[in-house]
Amino acid sequence: MRHDTREGKAGSHTMAAVLTGSAAELTETLASPGRPRGRSRRQRTIADNLAAYLFMAGGIACFAAFSWYPIVRGIFLSFQQTNFVTDPEWVGFANFQAIFADPLFWTAWRNSLYFTVLALIFGYAVPFVAAVLLNELRHFTGFLRVTVYLPVMLPPIVSVLLWQYFYDPGPGLFNSVLRGLGMPTSEWIQSTDTAMISLVLVSTWANMGASTIIYLAGLQAISGELYEAAELDGAGLWRRIRHVTIPQMRFLLVVMLLLQIIATMQVFIEPYRLTGGGPENATVTVLLLIYRYAFVTNYDFGLATAMSVLLFVVLAAFSAIYLRLTRRAD
Repeated sequence: MRHDTREGKAGSHTMAAVLTGSAAELTETLASPGRPRGRSRRQRTIADNLAAYLFMAGGIACFAAFSWYPIVRGIFLSFQQTNFVTDPEWVGFANFQAIFADPLFWTAWRNSLYFTVLALIFGYAVPFVAAVLLNELRHFTGFLRVTVYLPVMLPPIVSVLLWQYFYDPGPGLFNSVLRGLGMPTSEWIQSTDTAMISLVLVSTWANMGASTIIYLAGLQAISGELYEAAELDGAGLWRRIRHVTIPQMRFLLVVMLLLQIIATMQVFIEPYRLTGGGPENATVTVLLLIYRYAFVTNYDFGLATAMSVLLFVVLAAFSAIYLRLTRRAD
């Protein structure tokens, strides 16, 4: 009974404060019964913050264990000579001096840069064109999207083995088709002139599905009113792409370009399995040279890690410069 009486008095005081317009009385009336409720709200806030910090701590721990620690550990290894069997020996900058003295060092960087340029010509433009075509189609879109994305679902080594059969100079698919058409055959991955282009085709076919789906999602996020306005102005497909699609997808195109460069500079599976770095070291890439330092020629993980650190520094510097330039352009 007393509890009901207090609630009735608080309610009457609240209504009186509202009716009379007394702000001080309204504040005092609401504050006194609300104190226990205020403390519970603070407790809930503390509990929510604690839960958020716990979830964040788990993510930070995963990053520290699987990302930050390997980076720091790799930097230390680059100044050591070790094979993970005998005790490591601190050699300072001797690993970096040995790398710069290796003739294959500059060959690997030149080949990786060449691969990146070719991959940007094919692997960056082709997925965007495919996404535009899929966005314009009105029939069989689901089937075509699955077809485009299908190579991504294959393990990379399976894709490489499949293309190894295609490139086979004897019973390979490509040369068989050329012979059937009465055209001269090609050595594909056995020639220094065509080996790198052949690797780029494999990489583009195996990875374009994911980029195409991302571009397609970006295209479908563009408002249809912009295309309708462009069509009313008499714009064709090319003008709609130039003046509507590309400006609306500029940020996505910039991000995909950066990711494409970082990924292609680290190409490994295609040259490792298809050419082994040949012919005549024409397809030796940076990652393939790192593999050779660690497992083939030197068996020195310190030397391989030093090469990895150089690749990390180059890609980080390029990413920083590229992002700064694009930010200034914006």
